[in-house]
Amino acid sequence: MISLLIVDDHPVVRDGLRGMFSADPRFTVLGEAGDGAEAIAAGERLRPDVILMDLRMPRTDGVTAIKELARRGVPARILVLTTYDTDSDVLPAIEAGATGYLLKDAPRDELFRAVEAAARGQAVLSPAVATRLMVQIRQPASEPLSQRELEVLELIAQGSTNREAAKQLFISEATVKTHLLHVYAKLGVNDRAAAVATAFSRGYLTPRG
Repeated sequence: MISLLIVDDHPVVRDGLRGMFSADPRFTVLGEAGDGAEAIAAGERLRPDVILMDLRMPRTDGVTAIKELARRGVPARILVLTTYDTDSDVLPAIEAGATGYLLKDAPRDELFRAVEAAARGQAVLSPAVATRLMVQIRQPASEPLSQRELEVLELIAQGSTNREAAKQLFISEATVKTHLLHVYAKLGVNDRAAAVATAFSRGYLTPRG
């Protein structure tokens, strides 16, 4: 069972999400928060598996909360759930440490799958967001990714661990890590989720479905 913390400044939205997830035996809702400050406190106290995080909230916004939760070492995976899909919202959230980014109009089954994937540590990016990123902020990389780096990145985007990627590509886990470091440097990012988001935005990866 995956434990959740729901963060949104609209009580009606929180109630709807709580009812939806509580009705499914795969999930349990540990608590709610109405802004980023409450989310930080609740995240530390409840230690959920996944935090559903809105972005634009009073007092403390979602991106600030994501950064602070990471700084405090809260292990929860953070899945952004918002109505905003502009590049000024998406990339800061991913770079702050969000595992994924979904829009509030996502179908219930898609949201459930996204939470399950996030709980496993897989990067989650809705096709709509990925497509928008590709259109709005496509930029040439300072140095192109090699074929092997693209292969590693594609497997990471599909949720593979370094070990699983190494096994599929018949290379060592250390080599996978080296390729990822090169990818981070070329894309100007610091982690896997940001690398996947940036790769979508620059056209290296193509959304499925």
